[in-house]
Amino acid sequence: MGYTGIYIMMLIESSFVPFPSEVAMIPAGYLSALWDMNIVYVFIAGTLGALSGASINYFWGKYLGKPVVERLIHKYGKYILLQESHYKKAETYFESHGSITTLLWRFIPAVRQLISIPAGVFQMHYGKFLLYTGIGAGIWNAILLGIGYFAGKNDTLVKELLSEVFLILLVV
Repeated sequence: MGYTGIYIMMLIESSFVPFPSEVAMIPAGYLSALWDMNIVYVFIAGTLGALSGASINYFWGKYLGKPVVERLIHKYGKYILLQESHYKKAETYFESHGSITTLLWRFIPAVRQLISIPAGVFQMHYGKFLLYTGIGAGIWNAILLGIGYFAGKNDTLVKELLSEVFLILLVV
């Protein structure tokens, strides 16, 4: 599906569906090394997809999150050890550190897509949200594309060192 497929996969990855960005971006970097895809267009499609998916979660948080969280705290808070003071602390924290948190959490697998929800719940300015999410997603996409591109340009070396490369990638 080309660039549209990259966009869709990254939209899914950045929304609430657990789909690894590595599945889309590393092979796209590999294909870019073989000149089947333009790496700049892949980067743009992947980053726009990530921003679109993150925006879905942001708006869910903004328009649905606060009432749901408040109802959860009032109804089940004592059972799940969640109090209104915890919500207030999280809100205060996000007001002070939301931008950097939104950026840094883009690098943590399995939670990268979830940071968009509190950004919406705590009413982070949407332009600021897009900026920090775009920077984080862009850096992450560039790293993954770089890995795929390097593998494509050095496929014989990668085949020789596959187990070592796998361990390095696992650690990274």
